[in-house]
Amino acid sequence: MIPPFFKKKHLWLLLAVSALTRLLIAAFTELGNDEVYYINYALYPDLSHFDHPPMVGWFIQLFSLNLLSDSELFIRLGAVVAGTLNTWLMYLTGKELKDETTGWYAALLYNVSFYTFVISGIFMMPDGPQMLFWLLTLLLVVKAVKTGPEGAGAGRLVLMAGVSGGLALMSKYTSVFLFTGAGLYFLMYDRRWLRKWEVYTSILIALAIFSPVILWNVRYDFISFSFHSERVEVVKTLLRPDLFAIELGGQIFYNNPFVFGLGVAGIVAFYRKRLPGNRDAHRLLLTTALPVILLFLGFSLFRRTLPHWTGPAWTTLMPLAALYLRNETAQGREGNRLPPLLKGAAGFLALVLTLALLQISQGWFLNKGINPDTGKRLGIKDITLDMYGWGQLREGFEPVYRQDTASGRMHKDAVIIQQRWFPAANLDYYVARPLGLTVLTLAEIDRTHKYAWITQQRGGFHPGMDAYYFSSSYAFSDPNGLYKDYFIRIEQPDTIPVYRNNVLVMYHYVWRMRGLMFHPPDKLTGKNLSIRSDSYPD
Repeated sequence: MIPPFFKKKHLWLLLAVSALTRLLIAAFTELGNDEVYYINYALYPDLSHFDHPPMVGWFIQLFSLNLLSDSELFIRLGAVVAGTLNTWLMYLTGKELKDETTGWYAALLYNVSFYTFVISGIFMMPDGPQMLFWLLTLLLVVKAVKTGPEGAGAGRLVLMAGVSGGLALMSKYTSVFLFTGAGLYFLMYDRRWLRKWEVYTSILIALAIFSPVILWNVRYDFISFSFHSERVEVVKTLLRPDLFAIELGGQIFYNNPFVFGLGVAGIVAFYRKRLPGNRDAHRLLLTTALPVILLFLGFSLFRRTLPHWTGPAWTTLMPLAALYLRNETAQGREGNRLPPLLKGAAGFLALVLTLALLQISQGWFLNKGINPDTGKRLGIKDITLDMYGWGQLREGFEPVYRQDTASGRMHKDAVIIQQRWFPAANLDYYVARPLGLTVLTLAEIDRTHKYAWITQQRGGFHPGMDAYYFSSSYAFSDPNGLYKDYFIRIEQPDTIPVYRNNVLVMYHYVWRMRGLMFHPPDKLTGKNLSIRSDSYPD
């Protein structure tokens, strides 16, 4: 067995190396579509928002000093800090199941999963704060269950879990599965908990913390809840095994095939009664995780889902996977610092992450570029271009904008108009704010999301205003088909090229739309609040 002081030294090293690696990636890669969108939660704080509760915006405000430092690093800093704390929480949870070595394996597993290392540990999305409060809640309830309903301090642990669970709900709606998981455990395995007043008080505490989101939704006819229910609603249609395969494959990849396999092995070992320790704690982990995984796999038989929705559930299984590794493998029983399965998981993560970063920055693998005459791509679609080239766009557009306003070709108060939340948010962060322009959206709320509110707060539209419209060869849209009835004239676009590793990979097109003829209808208060789930972040 590894001596305690030796393990702790390696745990601190893991925390430091993981945090530094994620900080470097955070600092030197451009923000993704979702991340630039969530900056608006910090710029325009509210009790809640169209897509998610407000916690992600609060994290951005806190760690960027209310956007005083708004570089990519500081926008993402909250996710990096949360990911580091989560490693410690995962260590403590694994330790609760058996010993420090189990905790060490759990901490390692947390840092070799793409979901926990990258999606919730680098990218500033709701998953970052959610995982912090999810794991804290999970640790508190595991401790309470081990203590037992009549044990000293059990009630206090449950009350504390109500606070952290409420904060998890303020991060992302799927945190409700923390409460359903605990409820299933109480109903199925230990109904003595149902006689504890602390259980019901903790639910009331969580609801009190979550109440601003409820009040916001009451004000807007529960539009956020409607949006999310539409995303997962099962409709009468043919079974879609292809979507099921995509969901299952995504879960395996996002969580790292090695971690996924160890999680499944932990489940099997539990049901075969091969895992030592407190079975009640094991049951709690399973009643929290398995319903989420099975639910979204079931939904995927009928409609498209996103694999990272089950990320918290697979993370919940990591302590069981660590216990399996500790108890059922020779290297684990010997207390090996890095068993072969964890080496394989770390190697797989490092390989894929390195290839992804090289593709984003250099385009080594999909960098066939575009045809300079037609703007059409050569080769398959490269999704890494979502996180590349925005700085080049600003540099190319700035002289155009300065010349237009200096010559009077465009009014000095010209705005940027877009018809979707992305690339509106990308243009807002990388182009408009540095140049002092305003981004507005003009479309139905199902396409603009929070920008429906932002457009109002920024003063909206007025007749006679001039506007720029941006599109790209990567995701082309033509304003003539959208706004020709709104403006006196839409001029031919300018073209701004984007190069990566000396290869032309994208054209940005910039149209001048002259003279808004009338005040557009208010899309926020309009009757059409339809929701199309194919166009949403997260």
